Amino acid sequence: MESGSMHDEVTNTSPLLSRSRPESGGGEGRSSADSATAVLVLSTFVAVSGSYVFGCAVGYSSPAQSGILDDLGLTLAEYSLFGSISTIGAMIGAVVSGKIADLLGRRGAMGFAELFNIVGWISIAFSKNAWWLDTGRLSTGFGIGLLSYVVPVYIAEITPKNLRGVFTAVNQLMICFGASVMYLVGNLITWRILALIGTIPCLIQLVGLFFIPESPRWLAKIGQWDGSEASLVRLRGKNANIFEEAAEIRDYTRTLEQLKDSRLIDLFQRKYAHSLIVGVGLMVLQQFGGVNAIAYYASAIFSSAGFSYRVGTTAMVIVQVPLTIIGTLLMDKSGRRPLLLVSVAGTCLGCFLIGLSYLLQDLKLWDSSPSLALVGVLVFTGSFSLGMGGIPWVIMSEIFPINVKGLAGSLVTVVNWFGSWIITYSFNFLAQWSSAGTFFIFATVCGLTIIFTIRLVPETKGRTLEEIQASMISFGAAR
Repeated sequence: MESGSMHDEVTNTSPLLSRSRPESGGGEGRSSADSATAVLVLSTFVAVSGSYVFGCAVGYSSPAQSGILDDLGLTLAEYSLFGSISTIGAMIGAVVSGKIADLLGRRGAMGFAELFNIVGWISIAFSKNAWWLDTGRLSTGFGIGLLSYVVPVYIAEITPKNLRGVFTAVNQLMICFGASVMYLVGNLITWRILALIGTIPCLIQLVGLFFIPESPRWLAKIGQWDGSEASLVRLRGKNANIFEEAAEIRDYTRTLEQLKDSRLIDLFQRKYAHSLIVGVGLMVLQQFGGVNAIAYYASAIFSSAGFSYRVGTTAMVIVQVPLTIIGTLLMDKSGRRPLLLVSVAGTCLGCFLIGLSYLLQDLKLWDSSPSLALVGVLVFTGSFSLGMGGIPWVIMSEIFPINVKGLAGSLVTVVNWFGSWIITYSFNFLAQWSSAGTFFIFATVCGLTIIFTIRLVPETKGRTLEEIQASMISFGAAR
């Protein structure tokens, strides 16, 4: 093909690639996967500033509730709409996230998302009625829906294989930090100032995007070979040997160039079946395991179980943050699968203990059942933070080839947000039916997640994105 020859000519004579090519028998220059450079750390920090924004948006509605209800005279139904409308915005953002990230690049998509977040926070801070509140919340929802896809994808595409897990897992850590800080600071300041504080990480990311490189894999995808190699040099360091990594990206991208532009229907080919089942399956199981029922309604759960909600929610923050840090540090040491299995087993136990607490309370068999509810929530929260919170996003960013990553990522992210909406909307109705039964259902879903992980989820630790994606396609085509 003529275009292929032209690419050969460009890449074979690239000064960057030639400079990094190992000499015969020399072995000079450290491997591109040896260590984290300052540029890689800075790039990750700027990217996960968007994750912090995500956490702030999730954590805002709880501490702001009483102030907004008092100042604007909203009914509980109006406030419920305000709290949940961000999920609708996030679903819309998720639908277009892949296309925007492919069109504007990973940096451009993050900047685009932050414009919506800033407008949303300002609208909330200066709102005089429910309409402005809802508009602002919808806008921030759209922004975090876009960020929830592009941040882990960008980090996965810029990090070497031996560091990818821990760096990508920082995404979940910063979501946790953002939500926790909003909850704690929100008890000390007014809801309007709290909304303005939400703009700070947005501005940090927006400015920081000018100082970090674009994803080398996205640049290769759009044919900017020299730009891709220049980005790798910045990320790995001037003295790093990037030849092997650059060549692998180039060869894999060339293979994908032979495929036609992907449409949504193309995702459902047999060769992508394994990737799609794992990506969508983990998101469905994550949401239907009850995480947002506990996160959004923790205070109500503690109160209905007969335990102080102030003590309970504070204890959740104390447990959640350190265990998220531990999970982040273990990601590239233990591997994804073992950590995920331990995490899911813990969430299963946590839901079972909460359900048992309600059951004992209903049967009046044990006076200390409220304490059992606290233990169950803390076990669930800690276990979820350890792996199930972040690992599905890490794996989602690793398993889809670049030619379908945009479409697949959008689909997976939409499924996650749609599942979140279903659980947050239906939980109160389920709890009225049977609180114990609801949590036993969640425990059953967590149990099914263990089987799903053992049977279908691949171990991606220590493998390049290209190796992972090639093996997933081979597995899917063979079935």
